[in-house]
Amino acid sequence: MGFFSVARIVLFSITIAFSVIELGLNAYFLSLTVPDDFYFIFSVLGLVTTLLTIITIPIMLIVGFVRRGAFTSMIVFELSWLFTLTILWVATAGDAISTSNYYYPQGCVDTNPTVNAYCMELQAVEAFAFLNFFIFLGYTCVLLVFSIIGSSRGNDVWTRSVQEATFFAQKSWSGQVPLNQYSGAPPTGLTPVSQPQQSQQFQPVYSGQPQGISV
Repeated sequence: MGFFSVARIVLFSITIAFSVIELGLNAYFLSLTVPDDFYFIFSVLGLVTTLLTIITIPIMLIVGFVRRGAFTSMIVFELSWLFTLTILWVATAGDAISTSNYYYPQGCVDTNPTVNAYCMELQAVEAFAFLNFFIFLGYTCVLLVFSIIGSSRGNDVWTRSVQEATFFAQKSWSGQVPLNQYSGAPPTGLTPVSQPQQSQQFQPVYSGQPQGISV
């Protein structure tokens, strides 16, 4: 297992841990507002995003180990899905910031400790959402660049998993003879054509006296 595959497992594990924290925070905000027939958009969006992350990321990791060739392990699917999660996480963070600026424009400086607790919990939602956003964005960009490099070198990377893909090695083309090893022999089945040689004719040399006439 290469370094990039190990980094992938570590980063995915971190995002799962952050998602569990986000799940608790968003569920707490929903428990405060739903009894009053009201809810914050960031809490609903954050709850959906955390559930999608907690469910799908472990599936991608587990299926990649137990089954080869699964579509969930293909790089093209992984890039598409992680890009979707990246958008959802930044949308959650953005809406949480908008809510925080509306209710707490001066920050967590209220004299009421309960209100301050809500403010800090809202800031925690922002922080962990941004952390997951940056992790997914960074990993997706690196994987996309590596895949483009591998594809440009003739390697089949888009339909392979990260563990199986070859990103930097140059693909060897079998059946081709390197230019520096060409022996000059004609291909099999072809008969070399010899160049016709020009017949040599005798050219008499004139000595200055006529031949066969006595003087």
